[in-house]
Amino acid sequence: MSELHRVTFNPEVCGGRPCLRSSRVRVKDVLDLLAAGASHEEILSDYPYLEAGDIVAALEFASLHIDHPVLSAAA
Repeated sequence: MSELHRVTFNPEVCGGRPCLRSSRVRVKDVLDLLAAGASHEEILSDYPYLEAGDIVAALEFASLHIDHPVLSAAA
């Protein structure tokens, strides 16, 4: 089941960047923590207002937005 409904956009919150459930926690913040080696449990402990589905939503959002072709100019 998709968790993308947890990703919200509001031009008045974090400059319109994708956030989790209308909070000020950006998708990028969660992805940065995961990339730095934080476990899901650590993130949820540090941000008690987040839920496990929020982490899944951040990963799902990133997965959908990273899949685009990269074009290069012919030399």
